[in-house]
Amino acid sequence: MAPWVFWPSVAIIGVFVIWAMLGGEGAADNILSFRTEVVDNLAWYYVPLVSFFVLYALFMGFSKYGNIKLGKDDQKPDFSLGSWLSMLFAAGMGIGLVFWGVAEPLSFYMGPKPGVGESEAERAEFAMSQTFLHWGFHPWAIYIVVGLAVAYAVHRKGRPVSIRYALEPLLGDRVRGRLGDAIDVIAVVGTVFGVATSLGFGVQQIGAGLDHLGIITDPSAGVLSVIVIAITIIATLSVVSGLDKGVKYLSNVNAVLAAGILLFILIAGATTVLLTDFFQNIGVYLQNFAGLSLDTGSWQGEDGTGWVGGWTIFYWGWWMSWAPFVGIFIARISRGRTVREFVIGALVVPTMLSFFWFSVVGGSGIREEQATGSMTGEDGSVDSTAALFALLDSLPGATIIIGLAIILIVFFFVTSSDSASYVVDMLASGGDPNPPTWSRVFWATVEGLVAVALLLAGAGHGLTILQNVAVVIALPFSFIMIAMCIATLKSLRDEHLAVKEAKAEEAEEALIESAVAAMAEAQENGEFDSATSGSGSGAGAAGAGDKADKDTPGGDLLDTSPKG
Repeated sequence: MAPWVFWPSVAIIGVFVIWAMLGGEGAADNILSFRTEVVDNLAWYYVPLVSFFVLYALFMGFSKYGNIKLGKDDQKPDFSLGSWLSMLFAAGMGIGLVFWGVAEPLSFYMGPKPGVGESEAERAEFAMSQTFLHWGFHPWAIYIVVGLAVAYAVHRKGRPVSIRYALEPLLGDRVRGRLGDAIDVIAVVGTVFGVATSLGFGVQQIGAGLDHLGIITDPSAGVLSVIVIAITIIATLSVVSGLDKGVKYLSNVNAVLAAGILLFILIAGATTVLLTDFFQNIGVYLQNFAGLSLDTGSWQGEDGTGWVGGWTIFYWGWWMSWAPFVGIFIARISRGRTVREFVIGALVVPTMLSFFWFSVVGGSGIREEQATGSMTGEDGSVDSTAALFALLDSLPGATIIIGLAIILIVFFFVTSSDSASYVVDMLASGGDPNPPTWSRVFWATVEGLVAVALLLAGAGHGLTILQNVAVVIALPFSFIMIAMCIATLKSLRDEHLAVKEAKAEEAEEALIESAVAAMAEAQENGEFDSATSGSGSGAGAAGAGDKADKDTPGGDLLDTSPKG
């Protein structure tokens, strides 16, 4: 255990949870106001920063540094490609896709950003491209910044699994002191807050699904708390079993179950239309990529900047609050991959899967709303916890597929919780890649208890407070991420130059050895002896010629040597 990380993290988490429980609506309003004033008004900072992260990730993956291995030169990957991608996807945003798969595109369709056209086609195109922005290259680039820095420090340089050591190229030995402790405390607190709030909001979606099936009518906070406890127990068992067992197997099950539900919606729904929409959505997104990436909403006045701040800037802060957890986790499972494999695997593959998910699931929700108007309330509002089930209810075999969707949500939460517990435990244990069992149980329990406490706080105020606190914490962590970019680039450049110099020295040594071998071979064949004889004869001939010149009449006229 690292006491200067463990105990400060526990204390900060405890203080904020107590404040969230006791503060009620007043505390929720205060932190929301603070977030709005400080974070949402930083569009000029967040928007170009996250866009820079995308360019940085692409450069790292496709530059001359792409062949550098995250591990020893002969290191083989710890996990198969399928299991690796499943764990990447499940830890990164699997649960978010289930929760927001229908709700977010539908929310953007019903309430688009100011300035978007009023026709159904314009609103639908905007809804999908904006959703792609929030769940595509940009969030995964945020994860890559942290993941690549940690993976290089841990697997290539042999450092402990910790955020601080990713900054060692810049900070030197100071990462082993209190500054390094503070960096890891920020990572631990942000991770626990982010996972706990996601667990709290997600269990509300589970409750909505059970209510939709008529199993539990209008589940209370107590019932939801029991569900959280059950999920926490499963997550604890999974994290105790380790990465090679529980986490890997549950991630694979998630991938299969999610793929099954996705294909069912695609086949049971408007298959041709949804497939056509998929390519249309990608085209619109890529066509407007630069504009979407740098959009601050400024030309639409306060309504525009408020919309961008409430959605896009909030998302960038939210993804950054998850970056320590996801970044360290994907770094931990990526030993043996090259930098290029890491970037492509963590940037391109999950992004395309997300695009396909939203095109099918979110697109179906929009199409259903256009056809029947049954996806929203009378005032056009979207119930984010029930939107998925409203869509599934319109398909054949609704009861079965809704039941499977609830199981999927539970499993995704388990994988998020056990992965986060594993990461937090490594940080609080001083970077130990295999932390003790008791601490794994401790942090899994803490995440569950925090979620339960905030649910019992009532009216959702506790969850809202902690969610906004996580986004606020992301602001100082963004400065750490900038430093990570510089440190990682410096490390990769130094290694590339060292390898280049080593290869030049090897080539020079090889050339010298080749020349020496050639000379030795020539000497053995007598080539040097004959060459020497030839040189001696030539000298004698030259001497005779000189004498002849002296004896020749007029020869002294050719003699230019000084006369004594």
